Amino acid sequence: MEKKMFGIILTVLGIAGLIAGAVTFMSASGGAGNVKKIAVYLVLGGIFFFTGIGLIRTTKDRSV
Repeated sequence: MEKKMFGIILTVLGIAGLIAGAVTFMSASGGAGNVKKIAVYLVLGGIFFFTGIGLIRTTKDRSV
């Protein structure tokens, strides 16, 4: 159950990172600093999201 909960947390953090990257992209006015910020948000958000989904899918429930 702990791994599944950690997967849920990673997935939520990934979604938040992807949303933050999208919001920054939509409100950006250009410049190298904004491009780096957008790239970091999107890459880390994607990594967290897909890692969390993978952890949720591969963890088996132990029913008592």
